[in-house]
Amino acid sequence: MAEQTVEFADPQQQPGAAPDYEVVVIGAGVAGIYQIKRLKDLGVRATVLEANPDLGGTWYHNRYPGARFDSESFTYGYSFSRELLDEWHWTEQFSPQPETLRYLEYVTEKFGLREHMQFDCRVETMVFDEETDTWTLTLHDGRTIATRFVTTAVGVLSTPTLPRIEGIDSFEGRAFHSFLWPHEPLDLTGKRVAVIGTGATAIQLIPEVAKEAESLTVFQRRPNWAAPLNNAPISEAEMAEIRARYDEIFATCARTPGGFEHEPDRRGFYNVSPEERRALWDRLYDAPGFAIWLRNFTEIFMDEDANAELSEYIAERIRGRVHDPAVAEKLIPKDHGFGVQRLPMETGYFETYNRDNVELVDGSETPIVRITPKGIETTDREFEFDVIVYSTGFDAFTGSMERIDIRGRGGLRLRDKWADGPVTYLGVMVSGFPNLVMLGGPQGAATNFPRGLELAVDWVTPLLEYMWRHGYRRFDANADAEAEWLEHVKEMYEGLLLRRAKSWITGYNSNLDGHEYGKTRYNIYNGGGPKYAKRLRQVVDNDYEGVSFR
Repeated sequence: MAEQTVEFADPQQQPGAAPDYEVVVIGAGVAGIYQIKRLKDLGVRATVLEANPDLGGTWYHNRYPGARFDSESFTYGYSFSRELLDEWHWTEQFSPQPETLRYLEYVTEKFGLREHMQFDCRVETMVFDEETDTWTLTLHDGRTIATRFVTTAVGVLSTPTLPRIEGIDSFEGRAFHSFLWPHEPLDLTGKRVAVIGTGATAIQLIPEVAKEAESLTVFQRRPNWAAPLNNAPISEAEMAEIRARYDEIFATCARTPGGFEHEPDRRGFYNVSPEERRALWDRLYDAPGFAIWLRNFTEIFMDEDANAELSEYIAERIRGRVHDPAVAEKLIPKDHGFGVQRLPMETGYFETYNRDNVELVDGSETPIVRITPKGIETTDREFEFDVIVYSTGFDAFTGSMERIDIRGRGGLRLRDKWADGPVTYLGVMVSGFPNLVMLGGPQGAATNFPRGLELAVDWVTPLLEYMWRHGYRRFDANADAEAEWLEHVKEMYEGLLLRRAKSWITGYNSNLDGHEYGKTRYNIYNGGGPKYAKRLRQVVDNDYEGVSFR
């Protein structure tokens, strides 16, 4: 796409004049990279502020062994450039972290985006000036930057949380959250390693750590369902075939609820015999990626009996993979059904517990009491370790926004407005916080992330162009429209088994105050990608209904 320069209706908005920038993008991950690409193409004076020393976002940090996509690589990459699609060769069905980071670096260099990025720039405060209609951002080094608009691309799972355990600072060995895995090589040979947590990250890293460590002890609070990733390399011939059908791939992603190629089976759970259901599940369990979850019957997400039948099938498969029946039962969730929460994908996870150097500690039987200088003490005994890995989750969706002190009209703090959970308009705006848009914000569509973020960027960028054409200096979401969207988001939780899950999607996190079970935080829009995209189009077609301009 050839670069063009935006013609600003208001001379005060011309690039180079005050404020320092027309648009500041916070975050140089998958979303921020595409947003700055769109702004660069328009000739807008814009910059990206990235807290890390380099780009990549979640793929810069998550360097733990086994870190990789659980989305098919070719549905995760950007779709905006045919030339990029023709050039890049994904080497695996599910790309490992190093390759994904190389991909983002390649995109950034190809389109000349690095010169528009500033690194080691952690934003500490953002204050909106109602007289000038600008945001002033204060960085950790004391610098201030003024900008007309702010686009946040800070990530959904980028604020790690540590467990609230006594003595956590007393351990004399090496300890860190899995999100902050050391960038330098970490040799675990001969080491006694503990992993606390059995969420999606732990399910990826545990099999890899077990291969290297002298011993691995897994401390499980609650078991998680998981299914085989079934990864495989992509040959030159296979990649050529993928390139030939990219249009079809992205069209399918646009019409499926989750933004993947996996389309649900709409025959009806009860219209198919138990034998046929079993045969389908046998095929899907051995298929790549989310097939067993997203190509399944839609009733498994809403009907308790249908979900229970599927859950028992998955439990049988787990029992068949774990040699010790008692250990197998500890690994099978009893508090929620299969697929109710976002499904972790695994490679050899359950077989790892067959290894002689791996021990599972069930927190429901012998919970952790404290961290000691030498290791971990439970109600049963004290363990000694050389390394402790905390795979204990994130302050999901809102945490990365709330760790910035954001103050809108009248000095209203975003973290105060969101004290009981996020409130947004379309998952993109927040009433009372003008000229601020979120990419991947709470209450947006729960889809394959790049598919959802491209949708968001391709909505936000024309919104800004609309303002520039009309000479507007400020937009803000109307409070009534925001309230209506929140009620619609809540409605989309009704009827889903998800609504009762102890999940980061419903805001549950025992490591955070105000995130207790039963106090639902409506973090996502459950209506699916196509329905969400339709709503965004309707808003535009109705002259940005729900948004005020001045």
